[in-house]
Amino acid sequence: MTKLITIRKAAGNWTVRAGGAVIGESTAALELSEGEMAPVIYFPRGDIATAFLDDSDHSTHCPHKGDATYFSIVTKSQTIKNAAWSYEAPLADVAAIKDHIAFYTTDLVAVERV
Repeated sequence: MTKLITIRKAAGNWTVRAGGAVIGESTAALELSEGEMAPVIYFPRGDIATAFLDDSDHSTHCPHKGDATYFSIVTKSQTIKNAAWSYEAPLADVAAIKDHIAFYTTDLVAVERV
């Protein structure tokens, strides 16, 4: 793992909610810390209700993690564009986040330890 990034099991039970619905819940989430940025919780794909997610054409590149693909969250009342991302083929140093999805925490999306 790069010196800038650490990945560990996130302690406890984690949920992600949007539009009044629980999008995911996991006891196997990972916490990724990168430099001085706030830690990010990555949920195993199998713990996410992917029916709420639509593929986005948005993508980004991180020199430490690789290419990220994005998803929009679709609820009954709205679509929250590019609210989640995944590294489908992460770089070797962060391979643990493969098959995981992370979410931007906003006033529309909550990622919480419960």
